[in-house]
Amino acid sequence: MHFVYLLNSVSNPTQRYVGATSDLDSRLADHNAGKSPHTSKFKPWRLVTYIAFTNRLQAEAFEKYLKSGSGHAFARKRLW
Repeated sequence: MHFVYLLNSVSNPTQRYVGATSDLDSRLADHNAGKSPHTSKFKPWRLVTYIAFTNRLQAEAFEKYLKSGSGHAFARKRLW
């Protein structure tokens, strides 16, 4: 399975992050351990939502969409 996930910072709730992975538990642990430069300054993170895909390309396309303007609006209204 391939996952698109949405994180929210516990220490700074206005900070959000969207990512994709095939190992959700490990990736969340990496974010909370500070291994991702983009998210390290806002740790710890909590998982808000994840969507599972059987196809990696579909997961990557959905992640890209969520990072676009209309994808941000969709996520704000439906996923956060």
